[in-house]
Amino acid sequence: MISLKPRSILLISAIFRVGLILFGEWQDTHMEVRYTDVDYLVFSDAASLMASGQSPYKRTTYRYSPLLAFLLIPNSFISRCWGKFLFSASDLFVGLFIRIILKQRKVPDDLCTYSMLIWLFNPFTFTIGTRGNCEPIVCAMILWIIICLINGNVVQAAFCYGLIVHFRIYPIIYALPIVIFLDPHFFRSGTKPLLSDWTSDQGKARQINSKLIDKCVVCDVLKSTFTRARILFGLISGTVFLLCTGFFFQLYGWEFLHEALLYHLTRTDPRHNFSIYFYHIYLNYECELSVLEKLISFLPQFMVQLVLILCFAKDLVFCFFVQTVAFVAFNKVITAQYFVWFFCLLPLILPWSNMKLKWKGLCCILLWMGAQTHWLLWGYLLEFKGKNVFLQLWMASLLFLAANTFILIMLIRHHNYGPVFRQRTDLKTTKTT
Repeated sequence: MISLKPRSILLISAIFRVGLILFGEWQDTHMEVRYTDVDYLVFSDAASLMASGQSPYKRTTYRYSPLLAFLLIPNSFISRCWGKFLFSASDLFVGLFIRIILKQRKVPDDLCTYSMLIWLFNPFTFTIGTRGNCEPIVCAMILWIIICLINGNVVQAAFCYGLIVHFRIYPIIYALPIVIFLDPHFFRSGTKPLLSDWTSDQGKARQINSKLIDKCVVCDVLKSTFTRARILFGLISGTVFLLCTGFFFQLYGWEFLHEALLYHLTRTDPRHNFSIYFYHIYLNYECELSVLEKLISFLPQFMVQLVLILCFAKDLVFCFFVQTVAFVAFNKVITAQYFVWFFCLLPLILPWSNMKLKWKGLCCILLWMGAQTHWLLWGYLLEFKGKNVFLQLWMASLLFLAANTFILIMLIRHHNYGPVFRQRTDLKTTKTT
């Protein structure tokens, strides 16, 4: 399989996904358990409402940008599977973008192919798009932003960033690392930044002096906050976000603003989910949470994000990955689809890791799957058997958080930290003279 060309891998992946979509249609018709994600039915109903000139928010529980409903309007007159094919196509683009990013860093072909396979043939990821979940679109956009940034295309990166933050609010967490990443030493007018190439000794992890990194990053940002690249990125991304938001606010009013944006900032889900906060929210759902309680739940997430950004912002892809894992792990609401947010970044950091699959890598995989399976067991007893296992489920959530934290620490310890860009030799020569 590893000797296959990228085109062949993408073709096989496409055929496989088409087969899954068709099988899903058959399963929905002939079996009790549906293959199609419940959210896809919500998307389709919202798209149908928009096609008839009505607000997509007339569909209960539609809490996304109207852009998503607009993209799925063909569901009404071409095929109800249109959205699944669109999401699966985005899924394939993620695999392609993974290869493009790694090849630009001069990663060998075999490692690029392995990284593609990790995404394209991961059972968790290929079922997301074929079941009708929109997350592959977000993943593809995030990777395209990375491609634009490493090629010095600030304008296109900013436009896509503003669009994707409007489409799905969570990428707002990448704003600060991108600002730090737009270092004036590398982003100069009329010159393309020089990429640091992957080398054969990348598997030998170097020790990171985090204090030194923190100090350097903070000093760099404070000395040159308002650079051309940073101002350009902020203005364009902010303008795109505000234009999209303002346009749909004009069409759908406060209902859009609440459902698509504000709801996700203040969301508290009383139903069981992977978050350690779900049990407290469940017990106090009828009561309004105090400001202190909201702060306590937000503070750990904020502190972890800040530390990770200051340590790894110059290694942008790795920073995105650890940020996303931490953001999901410490969030007030965690559903299975959130895991795709960091799965699309995982293949991009593996060539810079010295963790071997045997045994540490395998142990991390089994630990993550075991903690999730353990949680799902209690969730099944609660949801399908009606047993009062809320306390046990909460304990399983604590275990899942511990597993995610341990794996994140392991990945950081075994990562070979390396800034994406390197300084030009002619610039060094000028400074020495």
